[in-house]
Amino acid sequence: MKRIHQAKLHENLAGYLFILPNLAGYLVFVLVPILFSLYLVFLDWDYLKGFSGMEWVGLQNFIRMGDDPKIIKSLTNNTVYTILSVPSTMLIGLLLAVVLNRYVYYKNALRTMIFLPYISSLVAVSVIWSIMYQAQNGPVNAALKALGVAHPPGWLSSPSSALYAIIIMAVWATVGYAMVLYLAGLQGIPKDLYEAADIDGASPIRKLLRITIPMLTPTTFFLGVTLLIGSFQVFGPVAVMTQGGPVDSTMVLSYHIYLLAFRYYQMGYAAALSWVLFALIFAITLLQWKAQSRWQNTYL
Repeated sequence: MKRIHQAKLHENLAGYLFILPNLAGYLVFVLVPILFSLYLVFLDWDYLKGFSGMEWVGLQNFIRMGDDPKIIKSLTNNTVYTILSVPSTMLIGLLLAVVLNRYVYYKNALRTMIFLPYISSLVAVSVIWSIMYQAQNGPVNAALKALGVAHPPGWLSSPSSALYAIIIMAVWATVGYAMVLYLAGLQGIPKDLYEAADIDGASPIRKLLRITIPMLTPTTFFLGVTLLIGSFQVFGPVAVMTQGGPVDSTMVLSYHIYLLAFRYYQMGYAAALSWVLFALIFAITLLQWKAQSRWQNTYL
């Protein structure tokens, strides 16, 4: 009995030793910074002065947000970005998945080509799209002029079009992710549902609306949650393509937080704003979770 107990102890010890490197990495690089950022929320800290530059300010960082006009501007841009990019990505991804699942040749090659932007470096993709969006010599405006558009938009150089230019690039880069997930979801739909619909004389559109979309509800929910979280964390394209400009037309919360922390050295205020962004994403995800249960009960 004692030998069995010792063997079990050694087995458990070996298991803990195997996970120790990852656990240590998580504690040092994830949990400790999270707790430290929570502590910073109540401080005014210019980190160039070291730890001696910390000053306790209580809730002053949260009160200060009411006087920061860039927060409203950033939230508005984040909302527009989310409302346009998430549904567009899901809709185009679904249509591509349905078409590639049944109606075309060279499916594997096309799937790879569409998915490739998603696994490419976002910085490299942003640089390429910045070149394509050049108002004077860019290929996008050259194509529009060739099609007869006399005054094409200024894209990244214009406050009225810069955010939409980033949204177009983001949808192009992410649609492959949605397509792959929808393709996986399509494989799980029973074929006999479509066979029964064929016997009843249902049209392809009716089968899409009555069978495909309802049966893809779990996939759609997962995509909605992940894309929405990603849309509120958008940073790379803004940092590379516009730096929040022109005239703050592409300023988003994550880039505003970055500027506060690493350009203006206001770590406490930046940490408070980060936690507000976390709370916002958490609340929206909870609402999605509540709505998802009603949605599934309705369609499944």
